[in-house]
Amino acid sequence: MYRMRSIHGMVIAVLLLILAACSNTAGQPASEEQSPAASQTRDQQATEPGTRTIAHLKGEAVIPSKIEKIVVLSAAYIDHLLTIGEKPYGVNTEVRYGGDYLPYLSDMLEGVQSVGSADSPNLEAIVELEPDVILIESRTAENTYEKLNKIAPTIVLGNEWLDYGNDTSFWTKDLLTIAEMYDKTDLAKEKIAELEQKTVQASEKIKALDNKLLAYLRVREKTLQIYAQKGHPTNALLYQDLGFEPAALTPEEQREDLSLEKTPELGADFIVLEVDSNGRDFLDNMQDSALWKDIPAVQDGRVHETDSFWLFKGWGVIGRGEIIDEIMAWMDQ
Repeated sequence: MYRMRSIHGMVIAVLLLILAACSNTAGQPASEEQSPAASQTRDQQATEPGTRTIAHLKGEAVIPSKIEKIVVLSAAYIDHLLTIGEKPYGVNTEVRYGGDYLPYLSDMLEGVQSVGSADSPNLEAIVELEPDVILIESRTAENTYEKLNKIAPTIVLGNEWLDYGNDTSFWTKDLLTIAEMYDKTDLAKEKIAELEQKTVQASEKIKALDNKLLAYLRVREKTLQIYAQKGHPTNALLYQDLGFEPAALTPEEQREDLSLEKTPELGADFIVLEVDSNGRDFLDNMQDSALWKDIPAVQDGRVHETDSFWLFKGWGVIGRGEIIDEIMAWMDQ
């Protein structure tokens, strides 16, 4: 009898100890070691209603689900935003255009604050805007990411052009990421599809030509350069998507200097002539040369003069559409 009461007492004592332990645990926050759910809770907080997590080249950024103020330090990303119907709050400007907006986007950017160049952004101006998000390219991030990320969550997109190989649609990757930030991926895909249809229609006309050798040249202050077949979305648009054939001397991946003496070897049926603002004197001397006049495109009046707009336009739906429109109007002359 005594032994049974003793055992019964021991059982009660053990139960009291267990209850006391549970009471102490419930009254104190569990450490991460005690509760594997702690990290899961943080993940839920990062993706709770009102925010979304975007993966980018520097990791992940937690941003508002509804972005009110975005500062953009890339001409390409400005094009992307406008493509999905979103207006940036602050943008970089271009030194080559007098520190103003890119001309082809300027009408849509009226009233948007400027915050310096992409390479040297005005940090004080950005702080004053109190942005929700900052959007930059990988090359800009090398010098400014840490500083910008202290102002607002900073998303780094882009990559080296040649890393994409033969993928002519690589420029759309950043557009789709930006569209994800606004929950507008379907709209972005719709805009890309519309552009693809326009590109195919133009390519059918170009591919039907008997002579379609094209040289894409750049006139600089003291030199003439020839752009490559690859390495930039504008080049890929011309030679791969639209179907122009590269004229002789066209490098494959990187643009090169081209001496005036070699220009007759181009044999180009069409020439796109990009002229820098300080290249007018060089252009005048080149056009007076008998060597230049010996090119079929020059003889047939198939030279289309532009400026560095095309280097910016090649990155976005709006810009690429305008390039195609220019080419079609040029060919119809």
